Amino acid sequence: MAPYEYVGNLHVHTPYSDGEGLHGEVADHALRAGLDFLVFTDHNLWLSGIEGYYGDEERGYVLLLCGEEVHDRTRHPQCNHLLTYGTHAEMVTSSYNLGNLIQAIDRAGGMSFIAHPDDQPVAWLHEPALPWLDRHVEGFTGLEIWNYMSRFKDYIQTRPNALRYAFCPEDAMSGPSPRTLALWDQLLSMGRRVVGIGGADAHGTRFKVGPISHTIFPYDFLFNCVNTHILTRSPLTGETDTDRRLLYNALRQGRAFIGYDIPGSTRGFRYSAQGQNTSATMGESIRLGHGVTLQALAPAKAHIRIIRYGEVVAEDTNTENLTHVVRSEGAYRVEAWREYQKQKRAWILSNPIYVEANPGALRP
Repeated sequence: MAPYEYVGNLHVHTPYSDGEGLHGEVADHALRAGLDFLVFTDHNLWLSGIEGYYGDEERGYVLLLCGEEVHDRTRHPQCNHLLTYGTHAEMVTSSYNLGNLIQAIDRAGGMSFIAHPDDQPVAWLHEPALPWLDRHVEGFTGLEIWNYMSRFKDYIQTRPNALRYAFCPEDAMSGPSPRTLALWDQLLSMGRRVVGIGGADAHGTRFKVGPISHTIFPYDFLFNCVNTHILTRSPLTGETDTDRRLLYNALRQGRAFIGYDIPGSTRGFRYSAQGQNTSATMGESIRLGHGVTLQALAPAKAHIRIIRYGEVVAEDTNTENLTHVVRSEGAYRVEAWREYQKQKRAWILSNPIYVEANPGALRP
């Protein structure tokens, strides 16, 4: 059965923490961007009463969900920000210890994603780093592989660059942090099932350089940049509780990919594995055997690479279709890159397919 694809943003802020747009205003931006769902993740706050479908027949509908971005307020400088989904409760009371927090989220039936794990400071702006420091912890669902706003900090380490990119941020953005991609590959090589997501970290705030003030990251712009595409086994129904479960169950299993739409629409990407009388898609496992073949299908021609633990095992520089016959177990993910304004940009990042020698026994 062909999967059903839904596109949304998993990291959004409102005035209930440090964002500018109220929920209805942000939802309007999401509708204009053509998103199917939106998850609000205000800092250390979970709000009841905001979940549901928003829109009308003329504009369409977007599903609004509530998550939370949790961090320990007593720890300075800040670190260990964690995105939570599906808890239906505020989790900040467990934030004093990252390991305990992850366990509390799990007990509540939710998911936890390390936010912007390699966030860097911007010294001249007095903007601190907000990285993941307690890297001994385990049990989290996944990593925020591509956080648009965190990554943008890497490009504005000097005042001239900040002024240059304030009005044309798409000129700067080339992809997620190589540090985070390397971290993801490292965790996968350890046999960890780590789901990768992307998000805007949208605040709608104004950026000032000297006398110049400009909203360089309005919600509607960011909702056309880095989003997460979730592939469900059945279509959304229009009923909030049912559709929340459909989306979150697929996300938990890693049936998702990250898309950056500035170089072109990423809808329609598919990645699968075929074997004798068996198949798998992103986030799923397939047993190693004769003729097991991976196939990545992009919606347009791109430089596509299949990667195992940081090593490129197959690639083509100008194709919509890349296949690879698997000869060893491992976690295999896909990257697709496209040229935009004469520079190659990350376009699509898939979650891995896990090729196992024996069910449940993934080895590096």
